[in-house]
Amino acid sequence: MGQLALFDSEEYYQFPKELLEYTEHFLSENEAVKLQELLMNTVPWKQRVQKMYDKMVITPRLTAWYGDKEKTYQLGGTSFTANPWLPELWDLKLRIEKSTGYQFNSVLLNLYRDKNDSVAWHRDKESELGNRPVIASVSLGQVRNFEFRKFDDHANKYSLPLQHGSLLIMKGDLQLDWEHRIAKSVMAMKPRINMTFRWVKQ
Repeated sequence: MGQLALFDSEEYYQFPKELLEYTEHFLSENEAVKLQELLMNTVPWKQRVQKMYDKMVITPRLTAWYGDKEKTYQLGGTSFTANPWLPELWDLKLRIEKSTGYQFNSVLLNLYRDKNDSVAWHRDKESELGNRPVIASVSLGQVRNFEFRKFDDHANKYSLPLQHGSLLIMKGDLQLDWEHRIAKSVMAMKPRINMTFRWVKQ
């Protein structure tokens, strides 16, 4: 299986802008460090059980949901009661909305604690997200490779190292035609926090 880089020289695959937009330094180094420290220490992180490939499995990472006050989100057949917005998350949401023109009403936080934490190949295609969802992904901490492959063609996969303080916008038909994952690593990894801002239909 080939492994190719994204957004690199002409020999590598160039994702169309209608599918992906990547800003490497959306947050400054100081902003990213402060936000990571705050979230590590204040978020009520939990390890959840979810359905994966017709089996109930324990997620190999910690998660937390934030959104509109006292709202319960239905996503993939699971109910999530959102924590009320932290001021820092609310401010980041507004900043992303101003920069991109897209609107979001919730955010899923993932904490990858070490090299053993991961998320399997998947598409964010739950009906609650709509037909062509826009997802804004902000990364903090350890750089991890965000891998993509065509849903119906696994011959090649493409890798994008998500930098500390970066913003990745996934949109258009990406969730229909492509899968993505964060793989386990053979190398030691420090903690990484990923925030995926979404619009979940109520």
